[in-house]
Amino acid sequence: MWFASPADVRERLSAVDYLADDSTATSVFLAGALGKPLLAEGPAGVGKTQLAKAVAAATGASLIRLQCYEGLDEARALYEWNYKKQLLRIQAGTGQDWDATHDDIFTEEFLLERPLLRAIRSETPTVLLIDETDKADVEVEGLLLEILSDYQVTIPELGTIAAVRRPYVVLTSNATRELSEALKRRCLYLHLEYPTPERERDIVLAQVPAIEAGLAEQLARTVATMRTLELKKAPSIAETVDWANTLLALGRTELDEATVGATLGVVLKHASDQTRARKELAL
Repeated sequence: MWFASPADVRERLSAVDYLADDSTATSVFLAGALGKPLLAEGPAGVGKTQLAKAVAAATGASLIRLQCYEGLDEARALYEWNYKKQLLRIQAGTGQDWDATHDDIFTEEFLLERPLLRAIRSETPTVLLIDETDKADVEVEGLLLEILSDYQVTIPELGTIAAVRRPYVVLTSNATRELSEALKRRCLYLHLEYPTPERERDIVLAQVPAIEAGLAEQLARTVATMRTLELKKAPSIAETVDWANTLLALGRTELDEATVGATLGVVLKHASDQTRARKELAL
């Protein structure tokens, strides 16, 4: 059992500075209790990846991360053979018949584990983070379906490898494309949005305890206003925390116009976004 209850989730995640609301706490608890993957979907920067990291930190589990991208294939996600080492072994075994050589080079010694296989074979508690699943090609979803259905992998040369201990699986998606219904059916679904200013203030206070509550309040409300603008990239929660640390480093105690103007690059990373923010916020 990963967590005893949703209340246990909130308490233990809070201890590692992740403030979970009721919906998040319930979903995290059920994913562990039911042994089902958790699909966390929402805009970039709302804390989806951080949620998986927090679960690992709160439970003492190791974190294995598969970063998805266009062109990701089975060799990079699951396993591949060390072809250079195999070639050297073949060359060293000159004169040996092919069957013997074949059996010799397709062994554990020549197997390169990638994140999915490493998580399946782990004998210790493991959180498997499949990050930005929507960036991978559709074919990768078929591979994930196979893995997440039975938590086992078939390697033709070695046979079927079943999980000794099921990993806690978190998939994240920025919803840049629709994931297949088949993959969604395998998962519990959690939609995350940007937090309210009050909750983001609490996040800042938890992660930057040295900051004054009034300044944290100003930061949260300013960032919330920025997110209402038509920006290329809205500020993430992590960037709000970075902004708080920036103000501490500069010794600022108030978020006045001069301070916002001088430090805007911490939260807005496009020149057009900064121009729009300065205009709309009258900086």
